[in-house]
Amino acid sequence: MSFNTWTPPAVSSEARPWAAAAWRIVEAQHTASTMKIVDDAAEQDLLEALLDASKPPRPQAVAGLDYLLATPFRYDPRRGGSRFRAATDPGVFYGAEQVRTACAELGYWRWRFLRDAVDLERLEPVAHSAFRVRLATQAVDLRQPPFADDAARWTDPVGYGATQAFARVARDGGIGAIVYRSVRDPEPAWCVAVLTPDAFAQPRPDSGTQTWWLAVQHEGVVWRREGMALHFDAVPWAASL
Repeated sequence: MSFNTWTPPAVSSEARPWAAAAWRIVEAQHTASTMKIVDDAAEQDLLEALLDASKPPRPQAVAGLDYLLATPFRYDPRRGGSRFRAATDPGVFYGAEQVRTACAELGYWRWRFLRDAVDLERLEPVAHSAFRVRLATQAVDLRQPPFADDAARWTDPVGYGATQAFARVARDGGIGAIVYRSVRDPEPAWCVAVLTPDAFAQPRPDSGTQTWWLAVQHEGVVWRREGMALHFDAVPWAASL
């Protein structure tokens, strides 16, 4: 069955209970930014509260979740949407099997920003937080039959029409998450698109958040932490555009 003939009942019939831990990495500059313009902790707390009040309200479905889990369901997607979320679709939380894979996925988009910028040679190192969440939901795995027949559509490096259309059908079929192969990590690894907050097995991330520093150049990106480094060459990324 081709992707454009999938129906909610057909997708639902291929779903299986799925439980796993997934990593996500986000920029960790929001607290540091407000610290620069206030004199003490009380003022910072007040400023953070004022800033939060100016943001879109939390949907009721994420009211009990930690902000790191709730944020993707709170804000509109970037222009053009993302792999499994069109501009008018509900939120999607993206995670990855490994920290490395999460770094590859986000590193690609920081590299794309630099590539499209005018007269910008590099992006100086910025702190990011990597955290792990537990998931337990009904999921479909696009790496497995019968979905694997359309692997080229699910892993298209620039076109998201097929994946966004599939995600809408999956939502209608009651699917909580879509597992798929990472498109940006050169090593085989899975990513997951969480379609509903109900897919989280617990309301907050696991303990043990990691701090990574990301530096971006036109040749690629480098992630570093405590004597560790991850390098991603931009050559295969550029070739896919």
